[in-house]
Amino acid sequence: MHEKERHRIILSAVQEKPVATVQEMVELTDSSEATIRRDIATLHVQKKLRRVRGGAEAINPPQFPGLAGRPFSVNETINIAQKRAIALKAVELCEEGDPIIVNGGTTTFQMVHPLATRRMQIFTNSFPIAEHLLKHSKNTIMLSGGVIYREQNIILSPFDNDVTRNFYAKRMFMGAQGLSHLGLMEADPLLIQAEQKLIDQADELVVLVDSSKFRKRSSLILCPLERITTVITDNGIRDEDRQMLVDAGISLVVADKSAKEQPSTAA
Repeated sequence: MHEKERHRIILSAVQEKPVATVQEMVELTDSSEATIRRDIATLHVQKKLRRVRGGAEAINPPQFPGLAGRPFSVNETINIAQKRAIALKAVELCEEGDPIIVNGGTTTFQMVHPLATRRMQIFTNSFPIAEHLLKHSKNTIMLSGGVIYREQNIILSPFDNDVTRNFYAKRMFMGAQGLSHLGLMEADPLLIQAEQKLIDQADELVVLVDSSKFRKRSSLILCPLERITTVITDNGIRDEDRQMLVDAGISLVVADKSAKEQPSTAA
């Protein structure tokens, strides 16, 4: 990864929590610890962050707390080829005119390009998904009401009387922080509360996760495995994870990230 790209990810990461550790930034950038420490030292000298023991902190931390988890701007740079391939498979499940829910996330965001050629009814809680489809497609777009969380680019409401309850979907497409035998996992209680409402409005739940998500865990369960209809992942999925989905009666779709992507009219 180029130095400028690493610096952008590091600066974004230090905005999401009081202190971002060296190890966290190593995982985000797939770089060595020595490289990250040099990057932190450089950014410290440039007064773009403050170096602290074991990591770094923002010079001007956000005034308002955000959601737990990595920012959208960081996540969108990770496993991008897998996400594009997974999203393409997801759109192949859609038919013209289908009412669908597309939950906010960097994998589901990759659905916007193949969706640009469709005419569907799409409900989303993602500001960037809605904005892109409004500009580059003839789909009918509905947005949920609530607060926009800038770091995750998502709109969430803790109230039951929002527009979510008025939309029926044939399928809901969503990602997750992790996926295990316990079910889908997320990191923030508000996110879980809002997404559970969306899940209740869909007949089928289609989960878009790259194969690394099977090895990630969180303390919060969004929904059990039995609620999931289909999982779309990449060909890095392990045999034990395949078997877990088979045992749960979940349909598995494997996307080949090396497959040639179709050209997008929305690019």
